[in-house]
Amino acid sequence: MGCDGGTIPKRHELVKGPKKVEKVDKNAELVAQWNYCTLSQEILRRPIVACELGRLYNKDAIIEFLLDKSSEKALGKAASHIKSIKNVTELRLSDNPAWEGDKGNTKGDKHDDLQRARFICPVVGLEMNGRHRFCFLRCCGCVFSERALKEIKAEVCHTCGAAFQEDDVIVLNGTKEDVETLKRRMEGRRLRSKLGKKTKKPKVAESLSKSDVSEEAPGPSKMKTGKPEETSLDSQEKKTTLPPRSAAAQGSSSGKAGKPPCGAMKRSIADSGESEAYKSLFTTHSSAKRSKEESAHWVTHTSYCF
Repeated sequence: MGCDGGTIPKRHELVKGPKKVEKVDKNAELVAQWNYCTLSQEILRRPIVACELGRLYNKDAIIEFLLDKSSEKALGKAASHIKSIKNVTELRLSDNPAWEGDKGNTKGDKHDDLQRARFICPVVGLEMNGRHRFCFLRCCGCVFSERALKEIKAEVCHTCGAAFQEDDVIVLNGTKEDVETLKRRMEGRRLRSKLGKKTKKPKVAESLSKSDVSEEAPGPSKMKTGKPEETSLDSQEKKTTLPPRSAAAQGSSSGKAGKPPCGAMKRSIADSGESEAYKSLFTTHSSAKRSKEESAHWVTHTSYCF
């Protein structure tokens, strides 16, 4: 502070005043919001998803975040409201034909136009660069500009034709007020889904108990109660399918090998009117019988059966 060398200090060098608030460049902020993933801070690449608060993410980053079970998750605050993959919607984006990307800037001597966007509105043609408000439908994932939805009022999506309601419209990268309203909608939607699941559980239990009771004790509805007309038709069909008794009797009398009728009596061949030569073929004939003297001793017993 001795002013050596003839230096003269100025007031702002000696007196320290309040720090100036750093102003964020709006263009840089818009580029970060619309071209980079909110979770991983990488360039957005398809498939691109959006949460219920209107923030853009890479689907790969969301899956890695959900699979990460560690206590300390990097940048977890940006996706703390995402509990499952069902909480995000995959977006259907329309490419901008005028966007070249890095193809034309191979040498690095070309100016990058930050206002040029990769995607556009398929209805109006506005570029999705943050200068215009964009929104997507939670039911189908189609992305439109807010101007298109206001000018063409319809309850059906302009591209896929899916029906939607006002709650399905979510603003992308909206203001703080928009985020607060979307947060209230999200909380109300999740509460309704929880209440619906709780009401379904007792109904399922009641239906299961009723089915068990009905299986154990069948009611009169399960008993065979048919109309008289149906029973008469069934009996007629059975009568037509059964063969006549006369045909069975004819088959037995013709000499073919078959079982005799259940009521027929057994008769011996000796009492029949056949010839003696025919009767001698059977063991019951008198010529086939032997006396005790002619029969073999027990030692020399043969296999002949009497």
